[in-house]
Amino acid sequence: MATMPLPSELPIIQAPMAGGPSTPELTAAVGRAGGFGFLAAGYLTPDQLVATIAETRALGDAPFGVNIFFPSTPSDVAPVRRYAELIQPESDRLGVALGDPHWDDDDFGDKLEIVASEQVSMVSFTFGCPDPAAVDRLHRAGCRVAVTVTSVAEARIAEQADADLVVVQGTEAGGHQSSFVDLAPNLRPLSTLLGEIGGSTTVPLVGSGGIMSGTHIAEVLGMGAVGVQLGTAFLCADEAGTSATYRRALLDRTYDDTMLTRAFSGRYARGLANRFAVTYSDAAPEAYPEVHFLTRPLRSAATRAGDPGTPNLWAGQGWRSAATGPVAAIMGRLASELEAGGTPGR
Repeated sequence: MATMPLPSELPIIQAPMAGGPSTPELTAAVGRAGGFGFLAAGYLTPDQLVATIAETRALGDAPFGVNIFFPSTPSDVAPVRRYAELIQPESDRLGVALGDPHWDDDDFGDKLEIVASEQVSMVSFTFGCPDPAAVDRLHRAGCRVAVTVTSVAEARIAEQADADLVVVQGTEAGGHQSSFVDLAPNLRPLSTLLGEIGGSTTVPLVGSGGIMSGTHIAEVLGMGAVGVQLGTAFLCADEAGTSATYRRALLDRTYDDTMLTRAFSGRYARGLANRFAVTYSDAAPEAYPEVHFLTRPLRSAATRAGDPGTPNLWAGQGWRSAATGPVAAIMGRLASELEAGGTPGR
């Protein structure tokens, strides 16, 4: 196997999954199994992030990373107000008030200082790229830097900022699309993006999007990636914090397919095509994180009630292959399939 710029035995990265699925137990278990795990700083307070890093370190000595959301710009409030009026019946049905659709930067500056002071192994960014000075600050603290991209232009920005890795996210990926500007959905498959970006940058590439098997991992490595990032493959792992409602929808095949939608957060994201996604996709404005805060009480209440039709159920296009069981078993299967798939360089 070619030398990888990853501090792990296997070229398998566990994607950060904010909002619940990512846990210290999941991240540590991936590290123990030879992969590289990520914590999701998104939606955590600075104090919660510090505690989560400490909890992960207490579970083992494998290196791990932290993902941070790059802040958006405030959105026009008028479309958000109209959207709130449209989804008010959902609030009435569930008996909870809609959330306050405010803007914030998710404590971006504080989280940068935390990961630098904690000297985590790697820091990745979603929704944008920090400036070269911030990247240099992380490098001086001993942190590698990865930036998630969906285009050649974004990859070049990451390269100019001196990023160590570029995570190439295809349209197949579950959860939020990482486009720096969310004007339109990314519809380009991973294989196409790897070819385009690989020919335009010298930064090592990690492939992400719909990867659920070791055979597919081998294919992506064969396209020039030095590693792969998997999220949906770990959603139903014992160590994941995925809710019971979410797990049932995945494992029972409650919905037929995934779709890209802004309905839940105001940003394009791929998830199971449940009732809320289908009903409100065309009306949802481009307004992140305002719409995220607006709909959060609805999603939380529905999850507690066991109603899969209302919360976001992020999932990649390979979701039907999501497996239950401990991370060790999932990683063992992926590693065996990868070995059998004939990883380039072996």
